[in-house]
Amino acid sequence: MIMKLRLIILGLLLSSFFVSAQQEAQYTQYMYNTANINPAYAGSRGSLSALIMHRTQWVGLEGAPVTNVATISSPLGISQRFGLGVSFVNDKLGPSDNNVISVDLSYYVPTSENFKLAFGVKGTADMFNVDFNKVKLFNPNDNLNRENIDNRFSANVGAGLYWYSDKTYLGVSVPYILENNYYDNDIQYVASEKMHFHVLAGHVFNLSKELKFKPSVLTKVVQGSPLQVDLSANFLFFDKLTLGAAYRWSAAVSAMAGFQLSDSWLIGYSYDKETTRLGNFNSGSHEIFLRYELFRKFDKVVSPRFF
Repeated sequence: MIMKLRLIILGLLLSSFFVSAQQEAQYTQYMYNTANINPAYAGSRGSLSALIMHRTQWVGLEGAPVTNVATISSPLGISQRFGLGVSFVNDKLGPSDNNVISVDLSYYVPTSENFKLAFGVKGTADMFNVDFNKVKLFNPNDNLNRENIDNRFSANVGAGLYWYSDKTYLGVSVPYILENNYYDNDIQYVASEKMHFHVLAGHVFNLSKELKFKPSVLTKVVQGSPLQVDLSANFLFFDKLTLGAAYRWSAAVSAMAGFQLSDSWLIGYSYDKETTRLGNFNSGSHEIFLRYELFRKFDKVVSPRFF
């Protein structure tokens, strides 16, 4: 019975995929992976910054999403008002495998003594694959005569704004503006990318010399899907240890932890527990990342920035 329910859930996931397309990958620790959400973030940390992230979603559910991310960004030029970022995302869901390479370019202007406003654009190359041999058929009457999709290419563009200081940030972005369509030869299904609108905000409160508190929020709006709101709260102890929790509205609760190994190295982990009925059929989601930053000798920070 449980296996049958799992197959039904997986079938619903794949049906949703083919009807409305593979949408953007899900991240719990979005505050460390902002470049994939908003291209204006590129170079905003003031140093060369590289990050790798792995996310395994809904562990124990066959065909559940698995996402791998690698990003690198840096300010450019003598004034360092330009920023450049490159990212790679591999996202797997059931029989599908999506590889996305993005290049971000940003430029900021000072808006006050403490705040800057960055403008960003994103260019994306997408290679999409579906292996229908991985689809298990349990009904002999089912007809799934499909040709595999091999490296179907599409291009896209995105844009964003990012207003920030050392303690506050607010961003709005649309990472993918073009609504590309994918279809098979007999057009029995259609998959299309939908525009995702993001609003991201956060602020760092200095509670004491040894303790900082950062609440943040990420809101996603996409046609045909419910409004998604991610609320998170992180505490930074002695500029070293980060502990926090998050709530994805009507979907999941999360626990987060991070440790600043040195001025350059930061490692982090999060665990999600579904609050929907889907949580009865998996053991949660895991996400881990490692970030490295290369500071020039004269601008090396004493207290690592919290976002």
